[in-house]
Amino acid sequence: MQYGPSREMRRYNHLMGEIDRVYHEMSLKLGLSDSAMIVLYTLCERGGGCLLRDICRCSGLSKQTVNSALRKLEAEGTVYLEPASARSKRVRLTEAGQALAAETAGRIIQIENEVFAAWPREDVERYLEMTERYLLDIREQAKEI
Repeated sequence: MQYGPSREMRRYNHLMGEIDRVYHEMSLKLGLSDSAMIVLYTLCERGGGCLLRDICRCSGLSKQTVNSALRKLEAEGTVYLEPASARSKRVRLTEAGQALAAETAGRIIQIENEVFAAWPREDVERYLEMTERYLLDIREQAKEI
């Protein structure tokens, strides 16, 4: 039985790794850790504030990683936490955090938007459809593990 990935899967894994590396390099150039960038990106995407659990859910980061990034961002005066209910917290950008997010995550969002805007609409839709299909299929197969 062969356990190595197919040629296509190796290519896919390579491309995903390279994409991750580009995001890592952008984060470093902008002076942030990957997890801090992801938190700021999620907060930008959510209008400057959201529930802590939404950051974990949207980002794919573990709760421990998110909490670690939040502690650092909170100590720097970038975010603050407030109770949303008895069991959940809301994370919000401070005024300084809004400026930092615009200069960092906002720049990445702008780059991403420019990339998709340069592609023909059909290509964007096809790319998103196929990526979603892969996600749904791999998620379904993962249930069997």
